[in-house]
Amino acid sequence: MDHPQLITIFGGSGFVGTQVVQLLARAGYRIRVAVRRPDLAGHLRPLGAVGQVVPMQANLRNKDSVAAAVRGADVVINLAAIGLEKGKQRFRAINVTGARNVAEAAKAAGVTRLVQMSILGAADDSASLFARSRAMGEAEVLKAFPTAIIFRPSLIFGVGDGFFTKLGELVRGLPVFPLFGGTTNFQPVSVADVAEAVAAAATGAGKTGKIYELGGPEVLTYRQLVDKVLTETKRSNPILPLPLWVGALLAIPMSILPKPPVTADQVKLLGVDNVVSAQAIAEKRTIAAFGIVPRPLDAVLPTYMWRFAPNGQFDRQTA
Repeated sequence: MDHPQLITIFGGSGFVGTQVVQLLARAGYRIRVAVRRPDLAGHLRPLGAVGQVVPMQANLRNKDSVAAAVRGADVVINLAAIGLEKGKQRFRAINVTGARNVAEAAKAAGVTRLVQMSILGAADDSASLFARSRAMGEAEVLKAFPTAIIFRPSLIFGVGDGFFTKLGELVRGLPVFPLFGGTTNFQPVSVADVAEAVAAAATGAGKTGKIYELGGPEVLTYRQLVDKVLTETKRSNPILPLPLWVGALLAIPMSILPKPPVTADQVKLLGVDNVVSAQAIAEKRTIAAFGIVPRPLDAVLPTYMWRFAPNGQFDRQTA
């Protein structure tokens, strides 16, 4: 490749982004990582050769900074979004208007391919404001850039994830585990598999203008996920099943905390099944379309849940 393609990744320093950067760097692409705080993205530089991975300041609320970040890029990936509103970081500003700003800037810059991250459960009629904002963001992206590829993953698991790690912290800190929406189904998918799908789409795989739903190899209830966490952390906390409305009430006073363990909006999502749709399977809009055989939860969860065991690393299985 005489002149390696330049790929701009918004939110490239995060949980999924770091792995996407690593995959694309190994494949020889030049990468511009557009983040709000480039000073906190230094860990990405060593993932490529000298000068191959370059962090750059960009704010999705600022059209000029978004335009500067996509200038000269061949491909754009937008992984940036918020799941919690704080200050000027609002769902509409980031998940909707921000997504539109990226898509419009990519179109104006003559970008050949745009990949947009969303969530499984994004819906205009969702009870969750977050899920509605992701659906609105998808619509804005496809309106501005009709050939964009959109990904909707279920719960993403892996070291540093936001779901199982939080469950580990809760079972370690609470004598009794409050269970809201225990019968809700989820289809957890590995961060490595999601990153692989994103990298593949960015480099030519997949059908443009389509929404792909990403799930792992098994469907499990929320209760089963909690049970797995208890098993891996060698804990026996009693589980107290509670109705969702109680969870929503309990979440209200927690919202004043800097990092609330759960918000009322997130409790609403615990009541909605989060699995790949039959339509997506029939239309081949799943992770299989990228030739990926998804990793099972049991192959990865033990590698990082041991931290929440009573004796930490000394409870770790080595056999």
